[in-house]
Amino acid sequence: MFVLGLQGSPRKKSNTEFLLSLFMTEAQKYGAQTHIVDVCRKHIEPCKEFTTCERKGFCPIKDDMGPEIYPLLRKADVVVPASPVFFYNVTAQLKALIDRSQTLWARNYRLKLTDPNRRMRRGFMLCQGATKGKNLFLGVDLTAKYFFDAVGAQYSGSLYYWQIEHRGDMARHPGVRDDVAAAVGELLKPYTGRKKILFASRRNAARGQIAAAFAQLMGGDKIEVMCGGKDPADKVDPLVEDVMAEKGIDMGFRIPASIEAAVEAGCPDMIVTMGCDDIETTPDAARIAWDLPDPEGEDIDSIRILRDETEKRVSELIDQLDT
Repeated sequence: MFVLGLQGSPRKKSNTEFLLSLFMTEAQKYGAQTHIVDVCRKHIEPCKEFTTCERKGFCPIKDDMGPEIYPLLRKADVVVPASPVFFYNVTAQLKALIDRSQTLWARNYRLKLTDPNRRMRRGFMLCQGATKGKNLFLGVDLTAKYFFDAVGAQYSGSLYYWQIEHRGDMARHPGVRDDVAAAVGELLKPYTGRKKILFASRRNAARGQIAAAFAQLMGGDKIEVMCGGKDPADKVDPLVEDVMAEKGIDMGFRIPASIEAAVEAGCPDMIVTMGCDDIETTPDAARIAWDLPDPEGEDIDSIRILRDETEKRVSELIDQLDT
């Protein structure tokens, strides 16, 4: 499982940084692969309301959102924003990232494309503020609710702390460690016990990506999907995006990965190979070889046939896991 943290405080060694780091360390105890984005050190422009995303499904602004943040949000099983309260909301830097998630909202609600991992993804908000007013987190909570909906995550909880102002206040809080341990344990329950299956192909641009998407969509509650290629391409085959969109499945912002990168999340229990039977990974993993043709250079009708055959095989694989 991949847990993504979004650190929204501009201050170094901040209370927010401590709280998020504590959360991620606890997640690692459950076998999670974690990654923290220091949002204030990224180049993220505010939304300029071009509305291109609502018509075409992408944002024309050239900054770190396109090549880095959107793919990370799509890869994440759990998204954890963290921020101090600035005028009853998150910091401007984190709010810019949240506003730009409109692109993911538009792909789902305007273009009717479903992210395959949407059903399983969860969101959890971390925040602290200096005062003790009862309404201190109202704005943060509403923003978090709609941010999680935009990125395709269930709002699964929050930890809010009042009267945290000076450096070190969060670390000195008497209950924070127990709070975080309990929250992480509850949050990650749905992800424990799933079978890790690696879908391995040559370029990770078509066959492996299609299989991984169907596995997430149909069996995300049973399978921790891993996907990689022996010689990964620069991008997913555009025809694959087209034929999957015909079935309402969103392949946007997926990036081909190497097999080595794919297994950083842990050793697979099973490996499904497609044209790369000679790969070396965990020797104890069960292996299945699917004789699906390499679609590189083929026309869209051939990709449709590949899509349908892959969907059938993934469905059969999930059925076998239940027996």
